[in-house]
Amino acid sequence: MLIVEDQKDIADLLNLHLGDLGAMVTLSSEGNDGLQKALTESWDLIILDIQLPGPSGLEICRRVRREQIYIPVLLLTSRSSELDRVLGLDLGADDYITKPFSVMELIARVRAVFRREAAMHKTTNSNKRIIKAGELTINEDQRSVFLGKEEIDLTAREFDLLKHFASHPGRVFRRSELLDQVWGYGHDGYEHTVNTHINRLRAKIEQDANNPKQIVTIWGVGYKLETLGTNL
Repeated sequence: MLIVEDQKDIADLLNLHLGDLGAMVTLSSEGNDGLQKALTESWDLIILDIQLPGPSGLEICRRVRREQIYIPVLLLTSRSSELDRVLGLDLGADDYITKPFSVMELIARVRAVFRREAAMHKTTNSNKRIIKAGELTINEDQRSVFLGKEEIDLTAREFDLLKHFASHPGRVFRRSELLDQVWGYGHDGYEHTVNTHINRLRAKIEQDANNPKQIVTIWGVGYKLETLGTNL
């Protein structure tokens, strides 16, 4: 995995603990070098600090997402505003963690990324499916979504969230359940991450995001996907 972090103490700490997991870690301390490494070498995971000398972590994330091969991206940020978090997710980051953070939490999220990747490849190789939900067509093999004849551009996490709903038609999920089953962790206080992704997903697939008909809110409980068609 590639870690682009300009604070040496944090980079060394991550290198130590992720190395203990058996990861082969490459460190970069500034944006230009990190961008070159991200685009020219093969990675299973890229961890990016947002604030870097040279191109920012957000710019590196944007450039990585322009490539055809999907690489999971985790953002590190000392910023606390919702705008920064939403911008990172909009550019296609899979997750973020705000400094200061515990090493145990970060490792839990890294493990969750690899569990999702393993599950995705298992599904792709052994059980190719197309799921229809109203006018939505979800192709698990190609990880594509169409609304009618129009392809919808989803981030990796938005796709995983929509597929999870579509795989459990009519079931109501609490935010904590979605964190555990889609993100791979269930830490208290991160329910706003679910809210952000739900809102962004609605903006892309609903005719009226303010009056959603597909991903609906069950007040006091959570969310569910309505009007699922046939699984093929």
